Amino acid sequence: MKPLRASFVSSLTIPTTLPKSRFTKPKLLNFQFHFVPSSTFSSTHKKKMSISKLFTTLSSTPLSTESIDLPDPELEIDNQGEKFDWYAQWYPVMPVCDLDKRVPHAKKVIGIDVVVWWDRNEDTWKVFDDACPHRLAPLSEGRIDQWGRLQCVYHGWCFNGSGDCKFIPQAPQDGPPVHTFKKACAIVYPSVLHHDIVWFWPNPDPQYKDILVKKKPPSIPELEDPSYTKLMGNRDIPYGYEVLMENLMDPAHVPYAHYGIMQTRQPKEKADREGGRPLEISVKKLGIDGYNAKQEFGSSKFIPPCIFYAYSYSVGDQGNGSASPAEISKMHKKQQKLALIFICIPVSPGNSRLIWTFPRNFGIWIDKIIPRWMFHIGQNLILDSDLYLLHVEERKIMEVGFANWQKACFVPTKSDALVVVFRRWLNKFSGGQVDWRGKFSGALPPTPPREQLMDRYWSHVVNCRSCNAAYKGLNALEVALQVICVLSIGIVAATKQGLMSAAARTTVVTTAVLCFVASRMLKHFIYKNFHFHDYSHAFR
Repeated sequence: MKPLRASFVSSLTIPTTLPKSRFTKPKLLNFQFHFVPSSTFSSTHKKKMSISKLFTTLSSTPLSTESIDLPDPELEIDNQGEKFDWYAQWYPVMPVCDLDKRVPHAKKVIGIDVVVWWDRNEDTWKVFDDACPHRLAPLSEGRIDQWGRLQCVYHGWCFNGSGDCKFIPQAPQDGPPVHTFKKACAIVYPSVLHHDIVWFWPNPDPQYKDILVKKKPPSIPELEDPSYTKLMGNRDIPYGYEVLMENLMDPAHVPYAHYGIMQTRQPKEKADREGGRPLEISVKKLGIDGYNAKQEFGSSKFIPPCIFYAYSYSVGDQGNGSASPAEISKMHKKQQKLALIFICIPVSPGNSRLIWTFPRNFGIWIDKIIPRWMFHIGQNLILDSDLYLLHVEERKIMEVGFANWQKACFVPTKSDALVVVFRRWLNKFSGGQVDWRGKFSGALPPTPPREQLMDRYWSHVVNCRSCNAAYKGLNALEVALQVICVLSIGIVAATKQGLMSAAARTTVVTTAVLCFVASRMLKHFIYKNFHFHDYSHAFR
């Protein structure tokens, strides 16, 4: 089946597979977009490019064996003995589009159990330690009471947005005001809404109460620009932060691990079916604050600890230097721009969370027509197609040791440049891995059955308001079809032979059959797209 081509880019910005039914082969949606290189601002000079061009180039220059440790011979390493402090950073928790203001939400970030809840009295999101100071019951299992306080449902203790205990039902009203004691307070983390995502500072010490004044979460221009569309998605991933981050930095795996899902730029002469080719990626400077990389059709940057950001033009490019600020602004507005933003959150050893958004300043109307959950079907399929092999890969890396990654892995080409530099960043500034501060033994969780490992419901659907609503709606429709089927058969069976014409009887029976078939197809669609969709590389 030939790819279905369209002249727009959805919020997915990459090809998706939307299976129509168990009897129909999925169609490959090859979304493409027009762009203007930063060096050319003529509206007539537009080139058509696939999403793979954002990452890759045509150069075939390999790394020499002497420079395997340095992806670029001119790579400058800014290292003054600094160590990256994982607990002095802002961390994203969840996009607000997937948070319900009516209930508290349990999340784990960098090994810390937190509860996110909406404080309607202060009109803001709050992030608390997910433990009631009374007996350490999870506050996320509680509720928000009629006064807008977070209530622990184990014994009814209530807390305001500042963490102060406002009510202890078991304390006599005429007794000492134990609810005012410091030990009765909930632990509150500094938090802020930034780029439509709730962020928190993982240190509740009072000295960090006003940390936002001194240090803010990383800012990304496209997420601040109202002319861009920026639908988001999130998913819990059953492999660690390190493997997730390096996988997203690796364009060379796309034609192979995602074959049949994502269409990539093909070389003039294909060496194999998938069309893999040499890639040119250049990284010039590595420091504790990350690094920037250059490619032919764009740039990318790593902003530690969580953000990998790729864009189709050079941020800060001012043309030839002769244009005025007003002219530069006008020229940039004419460009069709796209960015890929991946926010990788360390959760615990062997577990991470991905928040993604692909902002663009064109085709915005698409997101207003197509429901978000339809894009997530394709995005989840992409994540599933290499999920199992990355889960296994992480365990092999654990066997050799994180610090020995570059000794165990042979990376002789520039296509691995970003991955190699990321591992160098980890080794230089963080001992090769996330600092869990002794919370975990270091062992990875056991590998569950494949269907459980790749389950979409608990890793995505329950955490996505759009997919959750679609899941409930489609299940209700399935039940409705079954009810119509049963009622139709019942009507035919209960009606005497002479009271219903042959045509009417045929119509009712046909309705019953169609509803039954539709309900079975819908059940398969729900299971495949909201529970489990296996991906066999051998038969692609």
